[in-house]
Amino acid sequence: MTILVLGATGKTGRRVAAALGSTARPVSRSSAQRFDWSDESTWDAALEGATAVYLVPPALNMEWVEMAEFLPRAEAVGVRRIVYLSARGIGEDDRRETLIRSSTVDWTILRPTWFHQNFTEDFLLPMVLAGEVALPMGPGGHPFIDARDIADVAVAALTSDGHAGEVYELSGPEAISFPDAVAQVAEASGRTIRVTDVPEGPFAETLAGFGIAPEYGEALTGSLAAIRDGHDAFLSTGVQDVLGRAPRPFADYVKDAASSGAWA
Repeated sequence: MTILVLGATGKTGRRVAAALGSTARPVSRSSAQRFDWSDESTWDAALEGATAVYLVPPALNMEWVEMAEFLPRAEAVGVRRIVYLSARGIGEDDRRETLIRSSTVDWTILRPTWFHQNFTEDFLLPMVLAGEVALPMGPGGHPFIDARDIADVAVAALTSDGHAGEVYELSGPEAISFPDAVAQVAEASGRTIRVTDVPEGPFAETLAGFGIAPEYGEALTGSLAAIRDGHDAFLSTGVQDVLGRAPRPFADYVKDAASSGAWA
């Protein structure tokens, strides 16, 4: 078995690759075996001999054209199983999920909530280090999930039977608000971190400044608005259903991150 792991330097991809060990072929734009969604010349070599794929879609946008061209190539070389990283709030009519569902391989779709690791490995980290987390936020709760739990579910779906055609909604074990999450980070790190509620429009402009495509920025902003307004606090049971255990709580992640010097 050779499992192609896309986005292998990302929050979930590198954890999936580590758990798979020698069966993984981890690829990214910076890996020795390159894979770049925007450069089709890197696709065939990455796919050669692969029997399964952990498919992380193109970052910073919601484009589907690349996936429409990639999936037939994967099927042609003998890929028989795909685990696709989607997100909570993505509907059945999402073009990228539709492409996965219409493929001839055994597919599994993962729809996780916002990651714990956004506070240490993504756009929230600079805000934490600068002492101000500025988002469209409010008292609404959200069940943040640990990227390790997502990776564990992905590995199970990639290496064992019984997951074909399944859509797993994944969340953490409890809903907490962004202000509460930031307060936990501040206490554990010993930092003073101000929480600022900003309007959606200026925040979307800030995301565009990070190189995030407008459509993707709108989706992120809409997700934050749903959290703010209390529409996203519900829990999902995908981690328990697949792994037979509870997902890791946010407090444990904060403790581990602080002890490793993530916010030093």
